[in-house]
Amino acid sequence: MWDLRWNNPKIHTPDRRKHWLACDEHRPTLTSFLSARGFLRETEPVGADDPLDDAT
Repeated sequence: MWDLRWNNPKIHTPDRRKHWLACDEHRPTLTSFLSARGFLRETEPVGADDPLDDAT
């Protein structure tokens, strides 16, 4: 599982991050979508000890 952290600089402050969770299969598609728009900021793996892991 991956946490794709992004923001839209036209409507979000630079420090704001929105999160999309993606499996290994869908990570490349979502990364491409966000990158093409200049929205992707960080991508981090979601580990077993990460609170976001409970969202699955």
